[in-house]
Amino acid sequence: MRFDGNGLEILERGECLALMGSVPVGRVVFTDRALPAIQPVNFVLDGEDVIIATAPGSKLAAATRGTIVAFEVDAFDVGDEVGWSVTVLGEARAVQDKWEIDGLSRLPLHSWIPGLHDRFVRIQSEVVTGRRIHPTMLEARP
Repeated sequence: MRFDGNGLEILERGECLALMGSVPVGRVVFTDRALPAIQPVNFVLDGEDVIIATAPGSKLAAATRGTIVAFEVDAFDVGDEVGWSVTVLGEARAVQDKWEIDGLSRLPLHSWIPGLHDRFVRIQSEVVTGRRIHPTMLEARP
């Protein structure tokens, strides 16, 4: 195991992706009218890429066409003070290809928000980083 300067475990890319696949909701960070914006979204992984379904004409779909975004997922147990966080940086693009849309439509991606969500955004996982705090680290605290 490797640790950062704060004593948090540094996660390898493969473990980060496995942890990402264990939760249905993350947050995408993008620019909206020249200001930072964060939006929680349902997602799935397609290989190593993050897939988000969105509504036609949505702010998220418009703001993520060919731009670099951040995507973050995490899980924490507040009572035990343990958890992990994974961040992906990469280019987001609106999926336009009919064959790709057909394939993505078969993924287990279900939006919690009512309405039609038949547009897809693909975020390429160019940089993947993660950190974890777990019980053995807590035992070392003064």
